[in-house]
Amino acid sequence: MADELGPAKIIYVQEPSIGLKGILVVDNVATGPSIGGLRMAEDVSTEECIRLARAMTLKNAAAGLSHGGGKSVLFADPKSQPEKKETLIRGFAHALRRESDYIFGPDMGTNEECMAWVKDEIGRAVGLPSEIGGIPLDTIGATGWGLFHAVKVALSYCDFELDGARLVIQGFGAVGKHAARFLTEQGAVLVGTSDSRGSLYDPDGLEVEALIELKAAGKSVIHAPRGRKGDADATIDMECDIWIPAARPDVLHEGNIHRLRTKLLAQGANIPMTYGAEQYLHQQAVLVLPDFIANAGGVICAAMEYQKASQSVAMQTIEEKIRKNTEEVLAMADSNGLLPREAALQLSRKRIRKAMSLKRWNIF
Repeated sequence: MADELGPAKIIYVQEPSIGLKGILVVDNVATGPSIGGLRMAEDVSTEECIRLARAMTLKNAAAGLSHGGGKSVLFADPKSQPEKKETLIRGFAHALRRESDYIFGPDMGTNEECMAWVKDEIGRAVGLPSEIGGIPLDTIGATGWGLFHAVKVALSYCDFELDGARLVIQGFGAVGKHAARFLTEQGAVLVGTSDSRGSLYDPDGLEVEALIELKAAGKSVIHAPRGRKGDADATIDMECDIWIPAARPDVLHEGNIHRLRTKLLAQGANIPMTYGAEQYLHQQAVLVLPDFIANAGGVICAAMEYQKASQSVAMQTIEEKIRKNTEEVLAMADSNGLLPREAALQLSRKRIRKAMSLKRWNIF
C-alpha cells in the first residue's frame, strides 16, 4: 500500500505481560509532525491503520495545517475496566515516547482523559481536558461543527433547504450527536440514527437533546421511548435528504450502497465507504462530501490547541477552513466533471508534493 507519499514508518508494539498490542503508522511528515487519533478496538488491522493514517495526511494538507498524517491503534476492548485501559494506553505511549514525528489525539474508543494519560507519560498529546490546558474537542463538538458548515456550503449544490431537511446519522457518538445538534438547531429534522446496539427511526423527528442525555447516561438510542427500533445497520434503508456516516470504516460498499436513498452524504467518519460506493452515488446524482474535507474539524481544533490558541479561535478557524475547502472542492468537481473526492485528492496531493519538494532529502 506504499506510494510516493508514504507511509514513512510502521511501528508494531507488543508487551505480553500487560496484554499490550498496538500499531503506529506515520504516513507523511513533509508539512510537520503528524497528528492523528489513537483508536482502540478489538478488530482493527494494519491495513486499516495505514488507510486511516493516509486519510489524516490528506485531511491535514487540505486544511492547510503544519502537520502531517499518522494514526495509532490499540487492539483492545474500549469498554475495558478503567484501570486496564489506563495501563494499556500509558504503556503504548511510553513505548512510543521517542517517536517525535507523531502527536497523539483522541479517536474511536479514546477520549480527553486518555489523552491526559498520554500527556502525563510523554508530554505529546492534543484533545486534552480543559483542566490541563486543552480544548476538549469531543465535548464542544469540533468535528460536528465542521460537518455542519460543510453541509451548509454543499446545500448550494442541492435542490433542498436545510430547514425541514430529513437527516439520518449512522453513529450517535462524539461526532454524530454534535452534528445532529448543530444541524437540527438550524431546522433539519433528525428522523433516524443508530449506535452499536441498534437503530431508531421516526419520520416525525427524534428529540436530539433527549438522545444526547440517554447516551450520557450510558444507554443506547434504542432506549428512547418513541421511535421504531431496528438493528444497527438499518439506517442504510432510511430515506432522507442528508445522510451522515459517523461510525466505522467501510460501512457503505458495493454490496449495500444501492439501498441508500439520500441526496447529500457528508462523511463524518474516516474512510466510511469504498471508492466504488462513491462512484455509484455520483452516478445517481447524490453529492458526497469526502471525509478528509468534511470531518476535518477535530484535527483543526487539535492543531489550534497545539499552537496554544483559544477555544473560540479554534471554532472560528474550523468554520473558515472547512467552508473554504468545501467550496473549492465542489467548485472544482462541478466545473471539471469530477467526483468531489477526486477534486479533493488533487487539492491535497498538490499541497503535499509542494511541501515534500522543500524537504532537504526530498524523500518523506
